[in-house]
Amino acid sequence: MTTYARTSLVLALSAAAVAASLTVARAAAPVGGLDWVSCGPEGLGQECATLSVPQDYADPGGPTLSLAVSRIRSQEPAARRGTLMVIPGGPGSSGVKRLSQKGAALREQLGGTYDLVAFDPRGVGGSSTASCGLDEGDRWLVTLRGWPAADGGIEENVARARRTAEACARNGGARLRSFTTENQARDLDRLRQALDEERISAWGVSYGTYVAAVYAQKYPQRTDRLVLDSSSDPDPKRVARGWLEYMAEGAEDRFPDFAAWAVHPDRDRPDQRLRLAERAEEVGPLVLDLAARLDREPRESTTPGVPLTGNVFRQALQNALYGDAAFPAFARLVLDASARDPKVKPVIPPGLDSALTDRDAALTIGVICNDVKWPGSVPAHRRAVAADRVRHPLTAGMPANITPCSFWKAPAEKPVRITDRGPSNILMVQGLRDPATPHAAGLRMRAALGDRARLVSVDHGGHGMYLGNGNPCGDRAVTDFLRTGERPAADVTCR
Repeated sequence: MTTYARTSLVLALSAAAVAASLTVARAAAPVGGLDWVSCGPEGLGQECATLSVPQDYADPGGPTLSLAVSRIRSQEPAARRGTLMVIPGGPGSSGVKRLSQKGAALREQLGGTYDLVAFDPRGVGGSSTASCGLDEGDRWLVTLRGWPAADGGIEENVARARRTAEACARNGGARLRSFTTENQARDLDRLRQALDEERISAWGVSYGTYVAAVYAQKYPQRTDRLVLDSSSDPDPKRVARGWLEYMAEGAEDRFPDFAAWAVHPDRDRPDQRLRLAERAEEVGPLVLDLAARLDREPRESTTPGVPLTGNVFRQALQNALYGDAAFPAFARLVLDASARDPKVKPVIPPGLDSALTDRDAALTIGVICNDVKWPGSVPAHRRAVAADRVRHPLTAGMPANITPCSFWKAPAEKPVRITDRGPSNILMVQGLRDPATPHAAGLRMRAALGDRARLVSVDHGGHGMYLGNGNPCGDRAVTDFLRTGERPAADVTCR
């Protein structure tokens, strides 16, 4: 049986998708200031509403924004203790969609302990959005992420970053400038009030852990039980810049899991067609050599007009490291891209075969740039990319590269500093091999929270542990905490 061992120790749902997926019924009577209607997957009991919030909380009588809100009510009033907010990652992921995806599993784990509630943050899904007016070529994930050129050059990245920042300043206006983590925390408290709850619990994942931590810092007495699932460094001088840089370390931590799988794809039903090498240590050089070959000679893919380049291949690898379920598709990509027969066309994974919508691109850029000032020195970025390419070849300098944030208007507010002041009611759960929020980054959040938190480290790879990539031991720790309030006496590891 798995036991605790002591240790010292993130896609936005488009409005069109929301409209297509929600079956609206007649409005129910207002509850807590919200008009709820039936929506979501059949049989889940999901309801949706719209919440109005100030665009600028310093100007409450000014323009307002609409937020899409959703809930699944407790079916056991005697067991209900309050509301659990499901806070998505990103920035850019939909809370409404995540509740639809995880609602059944949460209800099974938590019984009737909570009403489950989520919302689409400003800029996302069914909530009010903004636009930068970007050309299609500037809205692909590999261009938004800023992968350097094949030789490590960043000149094209610099030009695109400057062009993107100027377009967002010109077209996004005050609405885009309002897309900040601190405003999301304020919106969360506005929703708490609309629900007529004195305190709220929360499960935040990835970027959502930072939102939850900021909320706990701003409104400590409004928090009940908080779960931070897959956290990164909350350093207020760096915030998202630090998160991006940590991805280089995360990829190196996680890749051995894929390499081990790739030499024996399925231990129960081995599929030798997906076996990439005889030994795990051969997989890394194979992948790096293939990426370099695709830099020189991009390969025609099954998506017309979208070749498989070295950087598309690298981004596909990074995406695949988020969960074991993506390993087979990436192994097939490696095999097809390596095929000698030119008629074999690799399949570019979803999300990389088309550009983001303008509003999704604006939101993704907006939050990270609005939260904190980024350094603007081009020579410094050039040196950082060169060094990072040597230290972390899997990510080829992307995490250290320049972004539109270097040419962004200075933030209106300073980032919130996460401290150990407040109730000791936080449980962190963190994977040991996370490609996006590596364990070392999670330890920085743990240190900032001090005795407010306990940390459950899970000996597993992937991004997002609870009811995702984790293990029964880690899941049980989170479920027990949310249901009973009990946490480990000290930080522990689930092996």
